[in-house]
Amino acid sequence: MYRNESTVMPMLALRGLSVFPGMMLTFDVERSASIAALNQAVRSDQMIFLATQIDPLADAPTADEIFRVGTVCRVRQQLHQPRGGITRVLVEGVYRAEATTIDTEEKYYVAAIHPLPDIEEKISAARREALLRNCLSLFDEYIQARPEMMNKQILNLLANPDPVYVSNYVAQNVQFPVEEKQKVLEEQRPCRRLAMLGKILNNELNIISIEKEISDAAQEAMNQSQREYYLREELKVIQAELGGEGDIDDVDVYRQKINALPVSAEIREKLLKELGRLAKQPFGSSEAAVMRGYLDVCLEVPWGKMTKETVDLEKARKILDDEHFGLEKVKERIIEYLAVKQLSHDMKGGLLCLVGPPGTGKTSIAMSVAKATNRKLCRISLGGVHDEAEIRGHRKTYIGSMPGRIVNGLIQSKSLNPLMVLDEIDKLSSDFRGDPASALLEALDGEQNNAFRDNYLELPVDLSQVFFITTANSLDTIPRALLDRMEVIELSSYTDEEKLEIVKRHLLPKQRKKHGLKASQLKMDDAAIRAVITGYTRESGVRRLEREIASICRKAATAVADGKVKSLNVKSEKLETLLGPVKYKPEMLRLQSEVGVVHGLAYTAVGGEMLDVEAIAVNGSGKLELTGNLGDVMKESAKAAVSYIRSRSDKLGIDRDFYKNLDIHVHYPEGAVPKDGPSAGITTCVALVSALSGRAVRHDIAMTGEISLRGRVLAIGGLREKTMAALRNGIKTVIIPADNLSDLAQIDQSVRAQLSFIPVSHVDEVLENALVDESAGLSLPVSVTVGTKKTGKTGVRQ
Repeated sequence: MYRNESTVMPMLALRGLSVFPGMMLTFDVERSASIAALNQAVRSDQMIFLATQIDPLADAPTADEIFRVGTVCRVRQQLHQPRGGITRVLVEGVYRAEATTIDTEEKYYVAAIHPLPDIEEKISAARREALLRNCLSLFDEYIQARPEMMNKQILNLLANPDPVYVSNYVAQNVQFPVEEKQKVLEEQRPCRRLAMLGKILNNELNIISIEKEISDAAQEAMNQSQREYYLREELKVIQAELGGEGDIDDVDVYRQKINALPVSAEIREKLLKELGRLAKQPFGSSEAAVMRGYLDVCLEVPWGKMTKETVDLEKARKILDDEHFGLEKVKERIIEYLAVKQLSHDMKGGLLCLVGPPGTGKTSIAMSVAKATNRKLCRISLGGVHDEAEIRGHRKTYIGSMPGRIVNGLIQSKSLNPLMVLDEIDKLSSDFRGDPASALLEALDGEQNNAFRDNYLELPVDLSQVFFITTANSLDTIPRALLDRMEVIELSSYTDEEKLEIVKRHLLPKQRKKHGLKASQLKMDDAAIRAVITGYTRESGVRRLEREIASICRKAATAVADGKVKSLNVKSEKLETLLGPVKYKPEMLRLQSEVGVVHGLAYTAVGGEMLDVEAIAVNGSGKLELTGNLGDVMKESAKAAVSYIRSRSDKLGIDRDFYKNLDIHVHYPEGAVPKDGPSAGITTCVALVSALSGRAVRHDIAMTGEISLRGRVLAIGGLREKTMAALRNGIKTVIIPADNLSDLAQIDQSVRAQLSFIPVSHVDEVLENALVDESAGLSLPVSVTVGTKKTGKTGVRQ
């Protein structure tokens, strides 16, 4: 039996097995430590302690990775296999024991154990008999449900109905998790072991019942499948007799593909219904060709296929920084999205709208976002799209019908969670065929696009995981309902310093590689790059700048290929030989203050511009003349300025009847360029006060701001671009609305450091800072070279 005192003996750790007292167990041993322990036991008294390891995958478990309670066993038989170094052993459990210490440092495991005898229980004989019968009954059901188990096993138990033997026998022969077996092994009370086994057997029988139901259902489905197979084979023979033997094969292939799709029952039922119609079509039917085309498109949709997004923020940030300079708002928003995605796996796709002038990198940053997020990229150009069917698709009843661009984008990307770039969304138009912008409302709404229905598919497609990025040059033409669904990020024009860095980091290396030049064969210093930026380009983005760099690379490649030079080092003074005469001539800035001439600041499609406002007052009948190709808003702003001056004429030292006796003419130079917007209000007001009072306006100051009838200065937009224009034209002081002070944080630091800003909230403050103290007549301008002046502009927005 078992020894009462603590004993030190060899120990063997079992993987996924347990042995109970009085039971036989056969298993294979291949670990060297286990074989050594087995050999030591055989050499001594045949006794060895067997305990189950917690992690069955651990090859060399530590003492903490082995259950403490196990079974002391006698080695009955040992057989060495000729191949693989495996030993098969038969052991018999003798008694329960607990290891007080386990030594894993020796050649084999050694455990100091003490026995765990069964504990007498205070339980009635009737309850003991009930537990015993319940366990035997459940074990009998288990044997009946398991064909591989022999019925004579229950006879062995009935021949020896002892609670100790029955509990050990059942626990050894029933398949259930090792953790549960360990709990039974550790229990020293036989009747409690019977109760535990009753619960375990009940659970196992429930699982076996469910397995049987699943197996029966599968068998029934297989029988049905076989029946359909025989029927289809017969149908093939009939069809072959009629001359259309290939159609049935197509139907079978379609059926297999449809059944394999990970789609909802609604979609599968719809596709199988369409397939049933196809199977009934006669040979050579034109309708059958339409149905095949429809099924082909439906099967190409990537149902259930998604790419795994990256959650490595540092990697994503590095990709964005390596491919683009600046654009911090976009990068920050993408990193925020990935951070939230990392914490919340249920987050859906996003929707961003990047708005900015041409060439500022909207489309390219969107493509970089796809790389940073590890999503497939799908780009859809919406410029000039005017048919609603381009978005939603055509009804399949029409000849040549096809799905819309969104579903086509999913098919091309082969993923249900791509990054979809909707380029030039502000260029959408509408006509009698519908409004494509309205068709986008459902697709871009995160609350309802989980069941987007294309007119061609007529099936719900989940767009909730798609990351949409739209690009636009202006928000004015985007419908309000569509704009309300998008998170707008504005991309302003680049500063000269940013363009310099973009050329050095991206454009120049890219063009050198494109033209087959090494870095040593073409070099450009900072002065030459600045000269290209200021003398040969005037744009908000860098497209024209890249073309000029490409032109230099072509000249260099030609010179190197002809053998004239081995390398070319471009200096600013050499640019005219490479790029021709300077396209943007230096501008002349007045050095003396003049009456009626004020420097205004405007925002155009290519960035900021400085725009002079000229005003004169001559004897007349009170006419107000506004010239310079002005829009209605700008004209109304000038009229508001006149009304304000009339209300303050006494304090401003102006004849109160000037509006009757004088004709006033306000002109905005470069009359071929359309101009509009309210931000020239204070500029116009200062020009009028100067012309009417004879006081000169400071030549070194520029201003921007909207004016109200009561003289309040209101906030304006485009401050970043306007301040860059002021600096470029040699202005050192800029008057801005006080409400725009918070926008100074978005201005480039190099620009802020070189400019002095005067925030104002009333026109009186503007006049106090802009007008010189003494009266002055018109003075001849003295010129100095600063900044650049473009020979022609697109529209100007004040």
